[in-house]
Amino acid sequence: MQVETLLSDQIARYMDLAVSEAKLTAVNMANVDTPGYRAVGVDFEAEMRAAMSEVEQGRSARPVRVKAVDGLIARPDGNNVSMDREGLNLAAAQLRFKTGVLLLRQEYQRVLDAIHADGK
Repeated sequence: MQVETLLSDQIARYMDLAVSEAKLTAVNMANVDTPGYRAVGVDFEAEMRAAMSEVEQGRSARPVRVKAVDGLIARPDGNNVSMDREGLNLAAAQLRFKTGVLLLRQEYQRVLDAIHADGK
């Protein structure tokens, strides 16, 4: 039996987006020494708003919009990856994912409590 709520679906999308952000950060870090590589990222807030709208309308998830990161200083070889920036992005993605796990646990506990409330 699969138990889903609107909130659990929203949290799942939040966690999926955090994972996508972590993957993009890993790609940027892996390309730190690639000449001409330009860092990519996502606008987490905008993507989250779009994901919440999709969940509320019952639509399936669309691919995350990846964009080039503007305003970074490029080295002479054209690469603009900053390991400091990427480290902060990775930490933020990890915190978002952990927050999602905690929220999902609370939501499922709430559902279980509601199921077991009839038995008391």
